[in-house]
Amino acid sequence: MTNLFIVESKNDKIFIEALIEQLNYDIEVDSPICIDDYECLEGLSESKIVTALKSLQVDIQKKDIQKVGIVIDIDDFLEDERLQWVEKCVKRVFSSDSSLLKTGDFIDICTASGEKVKLSCYFTNVDGEGELETVLKIIKSKDSTFGDCLKSWEECCQSKSKSITKKEFDKFWVSMYLRFDTCSKSDRKQAERKCSMKSFDYIMEHKKDIWDLNHPVLDKMKEFLKIFVN
Repeated sequence: MTNLFIVESKNDKIFIEALIEQLNYDIEVDSPICIDDYECLEGLSESKIVTALKSLQVDIQKKDIQKVGIVIDIDDFLEDERLQWVEKCVKRVFSSDSSLLKTGDFIDICTASGEKVKLSCYFTNVDGEGELETVLKIIKSKDSTFGDCLKSWEECCQSKSKSITKKEFDKFWVSMYLRFDTCSKSDRKQAERKCSMKSFDYIMEHKKDIWDLNHPVLDKMKEFLKIFVN
């Protein structure tokens, strides 16, 4: 019997797997909807998640899948808007008499060939907005002088009528934290492979301690993961 997740990017997959390992849960994380993280920067398209759900329907017919979780960024959406959007995508592929009213609640879905599965979703966020980098910025565990000094840079830009979105700022902050606050001089010689979000798998394998995986901001995500434990 298998429980699995559909996630938005490879880095979401890596991060959730790290939490699952820490919690010692037996859950499989499926391949990401977007293979290249940068393809997701303009938002998640309906066609991408529908394609992933169609692939899931084929897998359900081959494996004993009991529960499915969808984990995507909340970005700038309200939770109700995100729920309605996910429900619309799900019902393009599966039949269901239920509605997604709340994250962490299961609805029953049925494949075209009659297999029944439970499905729930969670939206990566901090205080109702953001994405993975928003979370990473909050749960950093090391000195973040280089990252934090970006605030002065942002204020300078604003004083000259130049702006940067919060999403862009958080991504830039995490990049600086990885490259300069937590990367050794020797590793900086291979910065792209060892000190960037492009190498998030390397970071989570070798430098996981730069994040506080016990931070309270992760409690809701951990509660969501717990409902998938058989």
